[in-house]
Amino acid sequence: MTQLIAYADRFGGSIEGLHRLLTGPLAGLFDGVHVLPYFTPYDGADAGFDPVDHTAVDPRLGGWDDVRALAGDLAVMTDVIVNHVSADSAEFRDVRERGDASPHARMFLTLSSVFPDGATEEQLSAIFRPRPGLPFTPYDLGGRRRLVWTTFTSQQVDLDLGSDEGQAYLDRVLTTLADAGVRMIRLDAAGYAIKTPGTSCFMTEETFAFIDRLAARARELGMTVLVEIHASHEMQQRIAARVDLVYDFALPPLLLHGLTTGDAEPLRRWLGMRPTNCVTVLDTHDGIGVMDVRGLLDDDQVHALVEAIHENTHGESRKATGWAASNVDVYQINATYWSAAGGDDAYLLARAIQLFLPGLPQVYYVGLLAGADDMELLAATGVGRDINRHRYTDAEIAEALERPVVRRQLELLRLRAQHPAFGGEFTLAGEGPRLELGWRSGESYVRLEADLAARTYRISEASPGR
Repeated sequence: MTQLIAYADRFGGSIEGLHRLLTGPLAGLFDGVHVLPYFTPYDGADAGFDPVDHTAVDPRLGGWDDVRALAGDLAVMTDVIVNHVSADSAEFRDVRERGDASPHARMFLTLSSVFPDGATEEQLSAIFRPRPGLPFTPYDLGGRRRLVWTTFTSQQVDLDLGSDEGQAYLDRVLTTLADAGVRMIRLDAAGYAIKTPGTSCFMTEETFAFIDRLAARARELGMTVLVEIHASHEMQQRIAARVDLVYDFALPPLLLHGLTTGDAEPLRRWLGMRPTNCVTVLDTHDGIGVMDVRGLLDDDQVHALVEAIHENTHGESRKATGWAASNVDVYQINATYWSAAGGDDAYLLARAIQLFLPGLPQVYYVGLLAGADDMELLAATGVGRDINRHRYTDAEIAEALERPVVRRQLELLRLRAQHPAFGGEFTLAGEGPRLELGWRSGESYVRLEADLAARTYRISEASPGR
C-alpha cells in the first residue's frame, strides 16, 4: 500500500477535487490518502489542527458524503487531534461565559486541574515544551481569571482527557469518522495529551496507557491507528510495540545526512534496527525533525546537517525555521524536501530508497510534485511551515506532472504499487556509501543499488508472468 498526504484545499480545492485527482491523473499510484484536517475550520490558527467542530466537515471543502465517496475508492486516513480544540469551539466559548457553571467546564485543562495545590518552579520547568515559554494562557472563565493549558498556541486549548466530558468528546469524534468510512486515524500531538504532575507531561506511562485505550476503541470501530510522535528513536521503538503504525521520522534526516556527506553508515545502522510497522516519509505538512535522530547522529553531525540544509536551500530554510517564523515546534527545519536535498538527483535517490523500504510509504503532495520552497506564501503568512504548504491550482498540478523529475518519481511509485516482489521478503546489504535494498517473492524480485556519495541508483527486477 502507498498513500498520498494532502490538504484538500491546497491539492484539488475540495475533497471531491482531491478525489478526482486520485482517480484521474494519479490513478493506480496510491491505495490510500491521508486527508489533512478538513474539519471546521480548515484554515484556523494552525491550518485545521485547531478544530472548532471536529465532527463537522468544513462546508467549503464538502461534506461527509464526499468523505464516504473517497473512502469507497481508497483507504482514507484522518487526523484525530487528541490534545486540544480551538478556543472558538462552542464548548470553550460556553466555559468562558459561564465558568464552572458550564456543563463543559471539566472538558478543559487549567493549571489548577493538574496542580490543585499549586505548582513549584521545579515542576513547571520540568514540563516538556515544543515552543518557548510556559504552556498556559490567561483567560476569563465566567468572570474569573484562570490559566488555561495551551500546549501549542493560545488559540488551541488543551482537553482534560481524564474527565468524562473529555473522553466523551473523543468518542464522538471516533464514531463520526468510523460512520463516514474512515479506515485509519492518525493521533496528532498524542505525546502531549496527558499531563501528570511531577513529570515532563510528555510520553509518560500515563500517556502510553491513554494511547492503549484510545487505540483499542478505534479498533473496535474498525480503524487502525498511527501515532505521531517526534522523539528519540528509542521512544519510537517503544511506541511501535503498542500501536498499529508509527512514523519513521528518523529516515528523512538520515537520508539527508547521507546525501550531503556520502556517509551511509548511520542510515544503514538505523535500517537494521527500525520497527517493521513504520509509515515512511520524506516530508509531511510539518518540518524535517532534528530530535528524531538523537542517538543516531552526534551533535556535530546534527549541526552539520542543519547547516547543509540551509546551504542547499540558499538560506530559505533559515528564514522559516526556529525563532525566525511563527513556529509551534522549534526542533524542526522547515523546507520542502526537494529544496533540502539540493535538487533532482538527490531527491529521486531519497524517494527511491524510501519506496524500497519495508512499511507503508506516504508521499506528501508538495513532494509528489517535487515542489520548491514557497517563499511567497511564507512572506504572506509569516508561518514557517507554510514554506512547504503550497496552494496548487489545477493548472500548476498539470504542469508539474509533466516535469521529468516528477515523471520519474511517478514511475517509482508505479513500481512500488504494482511489482509483486514487494509482498515478499526484504534484504539489506551494502557498505561505505552504498546501499542494496532487495525484495523477492517466488521467482519475482526487485533490487535497488544506491550510491549516496555519487547520488545515483540502479533498479533491476524480474516478474515472470506479470
